[in-house]
Amino acid sequence: MTGWPTFLSAMTLVLVRVTGLLVFAPFFGSSALPVRAKAVFSGAVAFLLAPLVSTLPGAHAAVSFSALLGELAVGLLYGLTLTFLNEMLIFAGQLAGFQFSFSLVNLLDPSSAIQTPLLGDLFQLAGTLIVLAAGLDRILIASLVRSFRAVPLGGYGLAPASALAVVRAAGGIFFAATELAAPVLAATLLVEIAVALLGKISPQLPVMSLTVPLKTLTGFLVLLGSLALWPRFIEARFASLLDLAERLLLPAHAAGG
Repeated sequence: MTGWPTFLSAMTLVLVRVTGLLVFAPFFGSSALPVRAKAVFSGAVAFLLAPLVSTLPGAHAAVSFSALLGELAVGLLYGLTLTFLNEMLIFAGQLAGFQFSFSLVNLLDPSSAIQTPLLGDLFQLAGTLIVLAAGLDRILIASLVRSFRAVPLGGYGLAPASALAVVRAAGGIFFAATELAAPVLAATLLVEIAVALLGKISPQLPVMSLTVPLKTLTGFLVLLGSLALWPRFIEARFASLLDLAERLLLPAHAAGG
């Protein structure tokens, strides 16, 4: 550091990157958190990291339009990649909700201001608790710090390949959500088959009135039993998303350099 001008320039660039991350990142991007708390947190992180990251090899602590745009792109890319975790949880809850006969039960999600399925909100809240309990929020901050070594301050160049890779990675939401909801889907499908066979054997039984309660009770029991597998599943997906974000930054940095 050569003085306050360099420090303020580095702090501004770090602040832009951290702010971009907080726009989409799980938990940190939630609208339930006060805006002032986010602003104080972003400013504190930028103040602490500025002296460190400005001395890394390849860092350019000079404020310019291209540098600000590059830092914002890094933060947004990180946050957008990690928000796939929330989308996966919501979609898994929607799949389970169809099997629970809750397809018409929607709630207003305060974080996105749109109506989401009831079980989607339940899955998202459970996933957030697991993220906090496992300390993944701290891992996210540590990964953001490591990003300054992978992509030095002011050295990011926008590349169309990164945007295309994010779009392709979004397709993994459907596969991961199906994996998470697979126990519930399999159990409720077996209940439907069993009730259908029972209706064929005894046509006088009111099988139509039995299907929904049996599916719902069985689904909830299987869901409670499968919660023990959630921490390992979510931690693995979170780690893979962090690795994906870092891999997406490297080609664009090489193109910009």
